[in-house]
Amino acid sequence: MFEKRKILSFNYDYALELVDFDVDKINALIDYSVIRKNGNNLELDDLFLQFFEQVMEVNEEINVSYINEHIKNIKQNIVYHLQENNETRKYGYLRQVKLALRKIGVIAMRNVVDLNRNIDNTFKNEPNYKIKKTKLEHLDEKRYAIYALINQTDHLVSGEEEQVFFKSAADEELTTIIVLLKLQLNECRHNLIDVQKQIIEYLNRIKHQSGIIEKLRQIKYLKDQFELRSKTNIRELLADNKAVIFEPNPVYPLNISLDQLQTDNDAVEVIRKVAKRIKTSVKTTQPLAGSISDEYLETRIEEEIQINLDEVKNSFLAGSANLFDFICGYDFGKDVSFDECITIYCQMISQFDTLFTITDVYNTRDDVEFAMVYPK
Repeated sequence: MFEKRKILSFNYDYALELVDFDVDKINALIDYSVIRKNGNNLELDDLFLQFFEQVMEVNEEINVSYINEHIKNIKQNIVYHLQENNETRKYGYLRQVKLALRKIGVIAMRNVVDLNRNIDNTFKNEPNYKIKKTKLEHLDEKRYAIYALINQTDHLVSGEEEQVFFKSAADEELTTIIVLLKLQLNECRHNLIDVQKQIIEYLNRIKHQSGIIEKLRQIKYLKDQFELRSKTNIRELLADNKAVIFEPNPVYPLNISLDQLQTDNDAVEVIRKVAKRIKTSVKTTQPLAGSISDEYLETRIEEEIQINLDEVKNSFLAGSANLFDFICGYDFGKDVSFDECITIYCQMISQFDTLFTITDVYNTRDDVEFAMVYPK
């Protein structure tokens, strides 16, 4: 539902399909006010919608009132701190000031990022020129408001009004918070300068494009009325204009090497398509490959002896020796190394353990310890 938050309606049947037709899950979300039901449609609650937008950093609304509220909160807690005599309560007011200062820096940077993204999205995605211009002007007002609040915050932590508080209540944590806040505000100022330049550039583009469109509409109207030549000097302008757009596109032929044409298998198909398009009478034939050497046609046989574990198992069950000694002395028809004997030993136990008696007695051979296994 969050992915489709911009769609006006989210059908109840589609939501039911997403939860494998478990009605209780949807009813639980409705009971806990996570979603709301409106007829046959569902809506995500505004509180959760705002939470997801902030966490995933896709918020499109820029609210500068948060910074203003935190500034007021800081000033109030500074007054309370200076008037309070109890040390515990004074520290509580100091904590509120620290918390608000941290939030101001984060909110300011977040607003600048959202502002920059909204400006870019508005210019690229808004089809109506008048609405696009109005939105950009409104975002420019938001930029100015953010800039004013940043200056107000900087004046709060650096000015003379609250210096009594910052000097009397200064500790290492508060000093660190103020330094970090000043760095964040300074970064926001630089970003807002770039945002202002971007808005000016976009507004100039809109003005230029809207002017071109208006001229095209006038030319289209005169053309439809068959008055373009009589009421304008378009013929003289076009005759005097030597712009490259009125010239034919230059063609630069590129000849393919003969070696590539002879070796590339796709070249024949390309030549055939070109010949068909220009209707040439030249017939292209693909060169024949040379004869295959006789030595490639000679039959070669390679033999490899495979170990049949079933035969080894049957031979072992017919005797009474332990499995490892039996494998080491078994005739496999080829030379088998000690490491291969260990591998066969493990394979036999893993495949035929139900037919063997695996004891708790262990033996050692060539620094390898193994369990004594006998046939049942």
